[in-house]
Amino acid sequence: MADCVFCAIVAGTTPAFVVTDTPAGVAFLDTRPVFKGHVLVVPRAHVPTLTDLDLDAVGPFFTLVRRLAAAVETGLGAGGTFVAMNNRVSQSVPHLHAHVVPRTKGDGLRGFFWPRTRYSSDDEARTFTSQITNALEGTDMS
Repeated sequence: MADCVFCAIVAGTTPAFVVTDTPAGVAFLDTRPVFKGHVLVVPRAHVPTLTDLDLDAVGPFFTLVRRLAAAVETGLGAGGTFVAMNNRVSQSVPHLHAHVVPRTKGDGLRGFFWPRTRYSSDDEARTFTSQITNALEGTDMS
C-alpha cells in the first residue's frame, strides 16, 4: 500500500532498525518504544488487522512473533516480554503489527497505559537491534 509506513519498511524504502526480515514478516524497533528494545513484528503483506491475515499466514506470523519474544528476552536480559496487538482501535498504523516489549520486574508498566521513550541516538538503537538479532539467531522454535 503506497501510503503505509510499515509497507515502506518491508519494501526497504523507509529506513528502520530491522531485527529480522523473513518470508513470514519483518521485525524492527519501534521508534517510540515503551521500553528500549520494543520490537514491532509485521506481516510482509499489507493487512490492516489480524482478521484480514490469510489463514495460511497466521501460523508462520505467530511463529515469528514467538521467536522475537524469546530473542528480546534473551538478547536484552529482560525478565520477560509483553506481547500485544491492537485491531483498529488504538492501532497507530493500519497495518497488522504485534508489539514485543521487554519487561523487568518493577518496570512500572501498568495495565494498558504505555509511556513512551526514545533512543538517545541511532548508535543506541543499533546496539539494541544487534542484541536482539544475535539472540534471534539462536532461537529455532519451529
